[in-house]
Amino acid sequence: MAGDLKNFVFVLLLVYALGGMAGCGSSKEVADTKVVLTTGFAKDEIFRIESISCTAPEIMVYLTNTQNQYESVYGPEIWKANAEGVTLEQNIKDTALARIAQIKSMNLLAAEHGVELSVQEKESAAAAAKVYYGSLNETEREKMGVTEAIIEKLYAEYGLANKVYNFIIRDINPEISDDEARTITVQHILIKTYALDGAGEKIEYTAAAKAEAYDKAKEALALARDGETDFEQLMDRYSEDSKGLYSFGKGDMEPLFEEAAFNLGKGEVSDIVETKFGYHIIKCVTTFDRAETDANKVKIVEERKKEVFGQEYDTFVNALTRNLNEEAWEQVAFIRDDRVKTADFFDVYEEYFVED
Repeated sequence: MAGDLKNFVFVLLLVYALGGMAGCGSSKEVADTKVVLTTGFAKDEIFRIESISCTAPEIMVYLTNTQNQYESVYGPEIWKANAEGVTLEQNIKDTALARIAQIKSMNLLAAEHGVELSVQEKESAAAAAKVYYGSLNETEREKMGVTEAIIEKLYAEYGLANKVYNFIIRDINPEISDDEARTITVQHILIKTYALDGAGEKIEYTAAAKAEAYDKAKEALALARDGETDFEQLMDRYSEDSKGLYSFGKGDMEPLFEEAAFNLGKGEVSDIVETKFGYHIIKCVTTFDRAETDANKVKIVEERKKEVFGQEYDTFVNALTRNLNEEAWEQVAFIRDDRVKTADFFDVYEEYFVED
């Protein structure tokens, strides 16, 4: 139950949750979305979606836990990274806003469907809150501004969002054929037709350099087909891809690469295939992987569930009125304090809200 929502939350775009609130979305999306910026907010209120609102302590729980999850893996230096002028810190802040706004919107959707938490689920939210709040030190409680009641409310809302998701996709269990989910395994050699500059930006080869790369690919192909040279040795010698073995289903790879790979028989080697990455030589290892195909069936079903939910969610959320307290939102920032290490808010949730 927890895993379904956790994966889905990161799939939907920011505009699904906030529309124009965070300044993103096409002109049509903004035109179709009722966005109102007002000054009539309660103390610490960050945003309001119809009758439900989010306060600073609530957003700080999401933001601080995400911040510390990143730092536990990559270290504090990670926040120096940026892409196209947007810092990772700002990106994480916007993601936290989108995530909690989506949960709030899904709670409104739950009310629309008459979906409520059971007594047992409410007790689970209270128990989880007791454990998580009890794990916080005084500095963490003070810096985030939270109480046990706030944590319980967050867990209850998270649980209800998950429950309405499962309610909407409850009847979706399509039959997926082996052919539709077929997964194959290939080896390949890649001769690149681009380089990276100092900033990691892609620079396409000149015509002369590209011709040289093609000649190299022809040389590798001839050796691959002579029957005397092991393909793995050729991969070591020629390939500029750090990975040589790929297992994938239909729709997972570059179209031309995928088409060539799926038309190969076991042990066959393709002609030179050109993609945006360069020239490929593909050798089929297996034309059907039972275990991978079965796993891909599960993946396809989950994707269809997300599509069905997303369609209903889009329609519902686009009709909602959203209010962002821009001044208060600008004041929200990472907590820079070595005593604030909390990172298991979502882990505690999963311990108490499990699949039935």
